[in-house]
Amino acid sequence: MFKLYQMPGWGSAMIEAQLAFYGLAHELVESGDVFSEPAARPNLEKLNPLGQIPTLMLPSGEVMSESAAMTLYLADVAGSDALVPGAGAPERAAFLRWLVFIVANIYPCFTFADVPTRFVEDVAAAKAFRAKVDDYSCKLWRMVEAAAAPAGPWFLGQRFSALDIYIGVMSQWRPGPAWFADEAPKLAAIAAGVQARPDMAAVFKRNFS
Repeated sequence: MFKLYQMPGWGSAMIEAQLAFYGLAHELVESGDVFSEPAARPNLEKLNPLGQIPTLMLPSGEVMSESAAMTLYLADVAGSDALVPGAGAPERAAFLRWLVFIVANIYPCFTFADVPTRFVEDVAAAKAFRAKVDDYSCKLWRMVEAAAAPAGPWFLGQRFSALDIYIGVMSQWRPGPAWFADEAPKLAAIAAGVQARPDMAAVFKRNFS
């Protein structure tokens, strides 16, 4: 059984959704808020030195970090290309490009700006730093919006993928659903479609209700 160290509404929701989609047996372990609960980060660091969520323990006892790595690995374990286009699929290159773009460029904006005083000690400067990082994340999301298939319904067009799960989850975070509706309508439509899927509904209800 997989063991997912998670918090409702956090980045672990992307991996929880994939575990549920594939029907892989898993246990959800609530790690606690690693920013506000004193014991949460040290406890998680025993498994993942970065103390980050998601952290995934495999049935073998091996620990994985990095959600993109988990996404590729779970597809291999499931023996399925339903969420990750296979090597011969025409969508493979775009999938890999934008998966890495999201986790390497957009996701770190939350790492740095969620609690900016971790990196900028002065409170006023930290507030300005967060504003700049949030503005930069909006710029990045506009790039993703421009790359989304024009006719939808999913990011890659007719093909549902893990990218849509990422968009469905991350659109709930800053700058928020209202911003996506106004500034990134294709991504907003993707997010709504993901959240309405019967195979995703329970995960989104648990994480965002």
